[in-house]
Amino acid sequence: MVTPSAIIDAVGGEAVVRRKISSGLDIVHLVRQGLPVLAIDQLVTTFGLTSEEVDRIIIPRKTLSHRRKLETLTAQQSERVLRVARVLSFSVDTFGSVSKAMAWLRRPTRPLGDESPLSLLDTGEGAQLVETLLGRIAHGIAA
Repeated sequence: MVTPSAIIDAVGGEAVVRRKISSGLDIVHLVRQGLPVLAIDQLVTTFGLTSEEVDRIIIPRKTLSHRRKLETLTAQQSERVLRVARVLSFSVDTFGSVSKAMAWLRRPTRPLGDESPLSLLDTGEGAQLVETLLGRIAHGIAA
């Protein structure tokens, strides 16, 4: 499993979220407060997400444009950002590099009904399926 600090590092670290994160409860409070929009930009920079992927799995372009003016995401939007950050970080831990992780996330896979893992991250249930599969891979269990 990915630590709270790894999740926050994926969105730019404590410099972006402007608070110290040492537990899952800190993340809950952060989500309720709303992440800075900059967290999405950092996620894009760190993992090479395309604008189409952000639009599909995190936040629609028009809404993102509006949130940029306000500089903060809603709690629901923040939760989506951190859900994606958690899965992307877990993927990097599992595959050893961002490039390998992103290649796997973008490729359709049979255990997920021939859908790409990345395409499932728009829902909590989909993210949970991807995390379960990553856990199986990380532990050498046939996926």
